Amino acid sequence: MKIVIVTDAWSPQINGVVRTLQATRRELERCGHAVALVTPESFATMPCPGYPEIRLSLFPYRKLARRLRAEFAHDGEVAVHIATEGPLGFAARRFCVRHRIPFTTAYHTRFPQYLRAMYGVPESWTYAAMRRFHAASAVVMAATDTVEAELRRAGIERVARWTRGVDTDVFRPTEPMPLDLPKPVFAFVGRVSVEKNIDAFLQLDLPGSKVVAGDGPALTRLRHRHPEALFLGMQDSQRLARLYSAADAFVFPSRTDTFGLVLLEALACGLPVAAYPVQGPLDVVGSSDVAVLDEDLRRAALTALRIDRVRCREFALARSWRNATRQFVSLLRPTFVRNGAIRAAHAHASPDGAHTPS
Repeated sequence: MKIVIVTDAWSPQINGVVRTLQATRRELERCGHAVALVTPESFATMPCPGYPEIRLSLFPYRKLARRLRAEFAHDGEVAVHIATEGPLGFAARRFCVRHRIPFTTAYHTRFPQYLRAMYGVPESWTYAAMRRFHAASAVVMAATDTVEAELRRAGIERVARWTRGVDTDVFRPTEPMPLDLPKPVFAFVGRVSVEKNIDAFLQLDLPGSKVVAGDGPALTRLRHRHPEALFLGMQDSQRLARLYSAADAFVFPSRTDTFGLVLLEALACGLPVAAYPVQGPLDVVGSSDVAVLDEDLRRAALTALRIDRVRCREFALARSWRNATRQFVSLLRPTFVRNGAIRAAHAHASPDGAHTPS
């Protein structure tokens, strides 16, 4: 079977969406599936306002349509998964709707909350756009119970679970990153932007040191406001594992993440977690003994120092990408179509598929 994944989020970005798709592709290929990725790498792009590391594809429809037709040209079953609600995602949705091709989508990012936090855009406006985008999807994949419930309350239907995993071969206790810093070391990893609420971490009155790894539009401001903290910038997976192994607690101040993949990465390296008791941390660690969830984030961070690192690793080992990818394939199966069905749909369309409104 061939699985076509269309995503606006891809390398050189390093974030939860990209790592999820990279891990899923790896597991799909291990299971014998052919995977075709449609990413901004193949299109003319411009930097996203406020997020220059994110590249937005410019007028991608015609080129994307040619690419999708080529993917459907082989014999066998094909499924289309649209991972993001960006220019490529909208273009793929348009193509599939016009050619009556079933597809699935995923809800990785809480855009209504992010756009409200960053630009003051009312959540109702963004949810209206999200409903329109996902309305034609056969299945809208969500990572947790909380996200599923949120989408249903917003009027988004046909929601189903696609959980996340962690690569415990990459993220494992390893040689610590050499940090010449006072102990204990409290670390945060993620996109350095306003919706991550990193100020709440950096303002805590904690002993030792604070380290932030990641890049984003708030990096310059936070460096200026918190010269006492160490900002490492973007790090690859191997260096992140070394950072997690060097730190004493992972502090996750976000209140808006749909999942928080970095939580599992930290735990896989034996690093205990401190976070608010909100969506994301509650779904990932719940009431387990590997994290402290508390509205008093300082108290959570200090209490997390007493957690057994071995237990953190054991918790992560039970959450594999293989199981998550099996869920993904099971949700795709009803949308697999044979090449003959695609040809029949194309026979009623003009070359650019302009016969049906999107």
